[in-house]
Amino acid sequence: MNYTTSNLLIFFLLLLPTFSFGQKKQAPNVILILTDDQGIGDLGCHGNPWLKTPNIDKFYEQSVRLTDFHVSPLCTPTRAAIMTGQYPIRNGAWATYKGRDALSKGQLTMADVFKSAGYSTALFGKWHLGDNYPVRPSDSGFDNVVQHLAGGIGELSDYWGNSYFDDVYYVNNQPQQFQGYCTDVWFSEAMKFINQQEKEQPFFIYLPLNAPHDPLIVDEKYAAPYKKFEGSEIIDANLYGMIANIDENFGKFRKFLRKKGLDKNTILIYMSDNGTRFGYSRDGKLGYNYHLKGMKGDKFEGGHRVPFFIQWMDGGIEGGKDISSLSAHVDLIPTLAHLCGIPLPKNQVFDGIDLSGVLTKNEEAKDRSVFVHHRQDWRPPLQEKGTCVLKNEWRLINGHQLYNMKSDPQQTTNVADENKELVEALLEENKSFYQQTKTYPTFYELPSSVIGATPQKEVKLTIQHAIGEDKGIWKCEQVADGMKNKNNTHALEIQTDGEYLISCRRWPKECAGPMHGIPSKNPKDLFDYKTIQPEKVRIKIGNQMLEKEVNPEVDEVVFKVTLEKGKTLLVNDFVEGDEVYGVYYTYITFISEI
Repeated sequence: MNYTTSNLLIFFLLLLPTFSFGQKKQAPNVILILTDDQGIGDLGCHGNPWLKTPNIDKFYEQSVRLTDFHVSPLCTPTRAAIMTGQYPIRNGAWATYKGRDALSKGQLTMADVFKSAGYSTALFGKWHLGDNYPVRPSDSGFDNVVQHLAGGIGELSDYWGNSYFDDVYYVNNQPQQFQGYCTDVWFSEAMKFINQQEKEQPFFIYLPLNAPHDPLIVDEKYAAPYKKFEGSEIIDANLYGMIANIDENFGKFRKFLRKKGLDKNTILIYMSDNGTRFGYSRDGKLGYNYHLKGMKGDKFEGGHRVPFFIQWMDGGIEGGKDISSLSAHVDLIPTLAHLCGIPLPKNQVFDGIDLSGVLTKNEEAKDRSVFVHHRQDWRPPLQEKGTCVLKNEWRLINGHQLYNMKSDPQQTTNVADENKELVEALLEENKSFYQQTKTYPTFYELPSSVIGATPQKEVKLTIQHAIGEDKGIWKCEQVADGMKNKNNTHALEIQTDGEYLISCRRWPKECAGPMHGIPSKNPKDLFDYKTIQPEKVRIKIGNQMLEKEVNPEVDEVVFKVTLEKGKTLLVNDFVEGDEVYGVYYTYITFISEI
């Protein structure tokens, strides 16, 4: 069930006394480092024959490794599962675009859980669970936030002109210029945050990096050692360079924690969000994938099995030990809450299990199944197609392909016919879970951006997040090139009856330009700008359909509308002759109540 604001407040107040610092042992700090598109084979400690990751390798040797740890096969679903402790099919964030790349209103998050127990909370890096109120990080339990927007730096919903170096990031929702490489910035900001903390107050840091996600950009000095392998043994030296930079930052960060005396009573986790994208070729001729089949987006093992290393010296989680229990992203909230002594609300559904006893007492893990339901669309995932059901060493894919990971780790032989009873049992378990998730409103209701709310006076919508039947459009260069896309619908919740301005634009405000022209500036000389010639802008919202002629010389076409409180859809299009395509950038501003 979803939490209302009042329920969350009561929950927080009840839990504030959980730790009595000074009387009991201080609660551990928690730092969760999540890399982006780093596959299970993209590490030296996992046998990669070319990549050098000495600092991560050292941590591997000193940590407890969950060797059968699984996530979702793409960015947003994994992040949503980590933050809520629920599978994406339950929390509603199962895709990376078309409105399904955001949390639903009122979701209890991992940051809420830590904040309720008196922790100072912070995020540095990639959120990818919604750019607008009420699901920005600052709305979701984080006190301190430095982030890029959308799913990656340089995407069209992010600040225009960001390129991994010297970018504009959002500090508690306000744009601010930074210097340096993105990964360096995230680690640097995390260390600044720690330096500002009171000794008595524990902290929770979520450090979700955007590297080594493409575009594959890094300083040449990191990629240089791998250039000689490019094209013959590996796909791209820059990928390895990005991981080498992460490794360097991770080493500096651990040294910083030791110097601050924080290394022993800190739960430190290193993990990734899905399988590799550029670390392995589908034909197997280039790269290394830990001898597994599947990559990012796949239901085969390499798409969702990832590295997971955890250490907490004071809690006895250390020593270079492998644990082969089946585990998953949804387990993090119940496990970390128990390790930190934080009670969880009994009326909140968590799909994961508590692995604290497995980590600290060598207990046997609970027998369970793990579910991967994925669909890259605004429509709900299907019951069997696009799924993987995991139980012990078995993997049932798409309801009819069964593999045994012990005898067939590369998933070459479908043994469904020889194990019909097992297949039927897994199908029945999957059906029961699927039918249960269908009772949740998030299964059908699209996450909505709230307009008319005090926390965010101006709401920015982009074609990247628009719902529709067309393929996705992600990059600033696609907008600069005038790529046309028919996705045109946005889910909104109107919080206040009143008058609103809806501004439809060719270019974002931070890089303004005329409707039929190009911006006056080209940040970092990144793009070759091209023009489009829309003749009209047409919008539909509530029971209103409005249309205006385009003045080629102005930056925007503005509609003034009166809206009533409630949920609605905004449909906005450029009209060019017989051609109709989605508006790139839309800004909605509340004017006054009525």
